[in-house]
Amino acid sequence: MRVSVASASAVRRAGLESLIKSSSPLKLGGSFSSPERIFHSSPVQADVYLVDLDRKPLVLPARVSSTTVILIDDPDPGWTAQALRAGVGAILERDASPAQIVGAIKAAQSDLVMLSSSISQKLAERIRAPARQDGPLAEPLTARELEVLAMLAEGVGNREIADRLAVSEHTAKFHISSILDKLGVSTRTEAVTTGLRTGLILL
Repeated sequence: MRVSVASASAVRRAGLESLIKSSSPLKLGGSFSSPERIFHSSPVQADVYLVDLDRKPLVLPARVSSTTVILIDDPDPGWTAQALRAGVGAILERDASPAQIVGAIKAAQSDLVMLSSSISQKLAERIRAPARQDGPLAEPLTARELEVLAMLAEGVGNREIADRLAVSEHTAKFHISSILDKLGVSTRTEAVTTGLRTGLILL
């Protein structure tokens, strides 16, 4: 089973490479210093991609290989839901044990979804929690803005949003800017989190 590793940290990357090399039947298929090589380009083919993130990317691509295993510290439930929606196969804390990481790699290869206990608990709590009764927005989102917000939850980029709406990329950016302003947030991730919390979009 070929596993490609990506981490911005040389120390972390070396540790993950060593883990793969010492774990039968795993074989190191590639090693990258930039996780974006996994998310936004076509790296060397592998059966599983093991991605170590020291911080969460603001927006994941709309689709990620289901054999992607992400190591990340304390992701918020909104980001976790976005990652799962994009197709990520497993999400673990960065301090996961070697056995847990190898188990996640094998689970992803078998098309199973695996979350660390703390991450799954936070996601479950978010799903079970009653919707927070936030006050009405000073200016409600338009139907088109709600459509764009749903695409942001899918992790769709500006160009694809523009293509789906048959508008210019500039217009797509204008809709996103308007959404952020109306929701009182500064990032796409915050907009998606607020949308989930207030019921504007659903998991």
